[in-house]
This record gives sequence, C-alpha cells and structure tokens, in this order.
Amino acid sequence: MNGITTETAKLIEAVLFIENDALSGERLSHMMNLPIEVIEQAVQELQEIYRTGSRGVTLSETTQGYQLIPSPELHDALRNTYGKRVDRRLTRAALETLSIIAYAQPVTRRDVENIRGVSSDSIMRMLLEREYIHVVGRKDVPGHPGLYGTTRKFLLQFGLNSISDLPRLSELDRQRFLQNEEEKQ
Repeated sequence: MNGITTETAKLIEAVLFIENDALSGERLSHMMNLPIEVIEQAVQELQEIYRTGSRGVTLSETTQGYQLIPSPELHDALRNTYGKRVDRRLTRAALETLSIIAYAQPVTRRDVENIRGVSSDSIMRMLLEREYIHVVGRKDVPGHPGLYGTTRKFLLQFGLNSISDLPRLSELDRQRFLQNEEEKQ
C-alpha cells in the first residue's frame, strides 16, 4: 500500500499536519462530523502507511490522541538543527531544574531547591513563562505551595510522547530523588 486510499484518511492526515496538538479520536470525530468508527478505521489506514513506508513523519498515538511527529530515524539529523534551539534558550541550570521537575513531578519549588541545593525562583519563573512547566495542583500543607509538572510543550520540545519516555535515571540520581521524596513526607 503506497498511498492513502480513503478521503477520510487524507483529511485526517491534513488536519493532524495543520494542528499543533495531538487530537483524540473523539475530537477528530467531532471536528469532521463523522462516526468514531470511521475515524478509527482511517487512523488504522494511516498507521499502516506510516509503519510500512519510508517517510519523514510518523503517526504517533499518545494519551492525548494522534499527532504527526518526525520519524525516529531522523531524530539525530534533526537534533543538529532543531535541538540547538533548546540548548541556546535554556541554560544548564534551567535544564537541570526542568529535568528535576520532569522526574519528580508533581513537585514544589522548595523540593526542587532541596535537590539542586540553590534557589530556583528565577529559573522556575522563566520555565513557567516559556510554558515548559505549569502548576498542576496545591500541596495540602500550610501555605498550600504550588505543585509543578511539565507541559505538552516540554514533551514536544524534547521529542517525547509521554513522561514514561524519559531516559531511566542512574542509581545515584534515583537515590537523590528518593531521598527528596522521603523528606517531603
């Protein structure tokens, strides 16, 4: 199968190309005014085409829905051009703070500072402004500090489908996070 055969599959491909965010089957059904079964069949057609073809993009299915993303075999080549944008915009301290939040979320500012050993106010403010992190709730302690987690933009910027795609922590790093978790309780 070299090409897309149904009009619905072509339309879904175009919509996913245009949209920045992942779209669920239900959302596609609503947008296109088609039964969910028709959407699912067209998505299966697209998945088969992207799975068997040699293309620059692939159809990714995440908990948020479907999205067109660069093919995994192109990540190294794309990193040379697009990965540098992340490195230029985020300092080492910002990347460290962001990684702590990604691995330990939901986490308070104080928890991040305990792990880093330095104040993180300005860095966390910058990460909030750039929409890499957001407040996901409030901790049930006096003062009700914000609990921070990563955003969809974070996942997209770092080429992840979900937080579970993060590389595994080394044993030393895992111990740092476990120690922090024990101190939180």
